[in-house]
Amino acid sequence: MGKTSNIYVRVEPNIKEQAEIVLEQLGIPMSNAVSIFLRQVVMQNGLPFEVKIHGSRPIAIADMSEAQFNMEMLKAQNDFEKGKTYSLEEVENELKKELLDEI
Repeated sequence: MGKTSNIYVRVEPNIKEQAEIVLEQLGIPMSNAVSIFLRQVVMQNGLPFEVKIHGSRPIAIADMSEAQFNMEMLKAQNDFEKGKTYSLEEVENELKKELLDEI
C-alpha cells in the first residue's frame, strides 16, 4: 500500500457500534470499509447507492415519466416474485394504525 491520509469523521456512537459488529462478522476493519466506500465513490462517480427523499405520499401516476412508471412496475414485479406481499387485512390494519397516529 502506498501513502495514506487520515480522515476524521463524527458519527453517532450507536451507529458506529452497530457498524463495527457487522464489519467484524465480515472480517473487515472499519478503516478498510471506509476505503472500500471511497473507492466505490470514485468508481461510480457518486455515491455507490441510491439516495432519495421519501415523501409522505407516493408520486401520482400522472406525475411520473414513462421511465419512472416502468421502474415502479419492475419493482412491484420483483417484490411479487420474491413473496414481498401483504394481505388485504395487513394493509387495512396498517392504514388504520397510521390514521390513528395522525389524530
